[in-house]
Amino acid sequence: MVLAVTVATLSAPRASPPRLLVLGDSLTAGYGLTHDDGFEVRLQKALAASGHDVTIIDGAVSGDTSAGGRARLDWTLGDGGADAAIVELGANDGLRGVDPKDMEANLTAILDTLAARHIPVLLTGMFAPPNLGPDYQTAFRAVFDRLGKRPGVLYDPFFLEDVAMHPDLIQADGLHPNPEGVKVEVARLLPMVKQLLAETHPA
Repeated sequence: MVLAVTVATLSAPRASPPRLLVLGDSLTAGYGLTHDDGFEVRLQKALAASGHDVTIIDGAVSGDTSAGGRARLDWTLGDGGADAAIVELGANDGLRGVDPKDMEANLTAILDTLAARHIPVLLTGMFAPPNLGPDYQTAFRAVFDRLGKRPGVLYDPFFLEDVAMHPDLIQADGLHPNPEGVKVEVARLLPMVKQLLAETHPA
């Protein structure tokens, strides 16, 4: 589903706004939040306020794993494709104890598909839960650090940076950001998202 809301740009008008795919899970789908408080809407509004008219392609599904994102990528892109993409997957792989090798294969396939379409990517990483042990945590983390070095990829090491472990920014479940937490996420990621968009649509 494509979020249809677009806001008049403050910069020179374009024939059509760039299309930004958000391929993610509940953290970007806005789990537990109203529509207007979700990550995608907040990001779109922040971009508009800084002069970037962008159409968000909503590819975030609560509960999704890297395998789910891989399976539905082509369908999500559809005929219109995308000009840039944010890939935010892995949290549910960690919660389910998915083998990091399998997660890496799925994320690699996603990045390969986007690269073949010349779509620049912002890959945002995740940490595994501590209850799975240090070996799993290390292997899990290494996946994102390796993939973040790929050409054509901007790398944000931790999606919940400055939000996790802050009770005032997290919902009662202890996992998902509340509206204030989403604001922190968007403000932190906004410069990287603008850099991402500039690779395809220079100002």
